[in-house]
Amino acid sequence: MPLLARPDGAPVPDVHPMRRIMPFLMPTKNGAFVLFEQEVAAAPIRELLATLNADRPADRPITFFHLVLRGLGIVLGEFPRLNRFIAGSRVYQRNGIWLSFSAKQRMERDAPIFTAKVKVDPTEPLVTMVDRVLGTLSEGRSGRESATDREVKLFLRVPAPLLRLGVRIVKRLDAWGLLPASFTRDDPLYASAFIANLGSVGLDAAFHHLFEYGTIPIFVTIGRFHRAPFVRDDASVASREVAVLRYTYDERIEDGFYAARALERLHALLAEPGRLVG
Repeated sequence: MPLLARPDGAPVPDVHPMRRIMPFLMPTKNGAFVLFEQEVAAAPIRELLATLNADRPADRPITFFHLVLRGLGIVLGEFPRLNRFIAGSRVYQRNGIWLSFSAKQRMERDAPIFTAKVKVDPTEPLVTMVDRVLGTLSEGRSGRESATDREVKLFLRVPAPLLRLGVRIVKRLDAWGLLPASFTRDDPLYASAFIANLGSVGLDAAFHHLFEYGTIPIFVTIGRFHRAPFVRDDASVASREVAVLRYTYDERIEDGFYAARALERLHALLAEPGRLVG
């Protein structure tokens, strides 16, 4: 049992015995991950984005990345058992839907990368969510040092042996539910999912490892739009523009069948993206 209730989640009381024992048999996220891949047609997405951006400032466009964030928020609301995490070998239901992502401060090769974390409300209109995300991106690209950056720099001043000991202590306190809310509230590695938009820098989607630190059980990468073959209903072969999404998922929080149904729902939303507008 955790010593104290966690500020970011509540223990799930009715976990099936087989799932309850999984964190003991597989104590790490990367010892229990499952990989998924989806291909999303670009045409409906480009059509919707052209319509949505017709009246928006050129420097504040709605993008495919925003549609994925919005879709994930909806799906995590509809499939709440995916919005769980493991801490101290116990399954917790997360309080709220939180999405983390990374971005470059400038679109230059050597520009630094920053991470951000936003709370998502599935009932919030798309445009409202986008404006909040853009505000977070503007803050990150301003160059101002975040609280997380300051904490990391402070820790790095400690000699390596003491730093390793400190990390072990933090992980133990986290397992016992003793970390204060102020420690995890803004930390991007305490979230429902992490999204990396590799397509924004011209890269294909990759299967990414899960972070052992923190409580993120899902990592999503978004690839660039590119042309790929597909089979028409009449069995002829053609090509179309698509984007690939790849997922790494900690199966200890819920079985793969449940996750697959959730991803089918996400794929359906991205196939008819008008339903994401709200």
